[in-house]
Amino acid sequence: MTTSVVFYEKPGCISNAKQNALLRAQGIELRVKSLLAEPWTAERLRPFFGTRPVRDWLNPTAPRIKQGEVKPEALDEATALALMVEDPLLIRRPLIEADCGCGCGFEPGPLLSALGVDLAADQDLQSCSQTGPDPHCDLPSAEADAR
Repeated sequence: MTTSVVFYEKPGCISNAKQNALLRAQGIELRVKSLLAEPWTAERLRPFFGTRPVRDWLNPTAPRIKQGEVKPEALDEATALALMVEDPLLIRRPLIEADCGCGCGFEPGPLLSALGVDLAADQDLQSCSQTGPDPHCDLPSAEADAR
């Protein structure tokens, strides 16, 4: 039986490409969508974050966070959602939607377990949105593509 997943990514993100490849290698059928082009609403975004603290909803390598304009630890739920709807680069990615649930980020936990994905302890496929090894990963798509 093939599992089908909607995978919201930032086009051009190296980490999202690695995550995408791993899911496909597991036999998961992906419908890939651009996180930046999706018409998000607060109500539609909220379920992806479950019980995570609000600060963990946001991508720490987003330009507005790195520049100090947005401080995730100071945000309440409503403000964080409003900011992410306005600027999807702030959303921690990928967003994953499946019959077994939905979530944000790509790290061991209930969603990946339900999908049959078992990441090795040293397998870091979330680094782009944690440490930002690719300096172009969080540039707007046109800028990243031009590099």
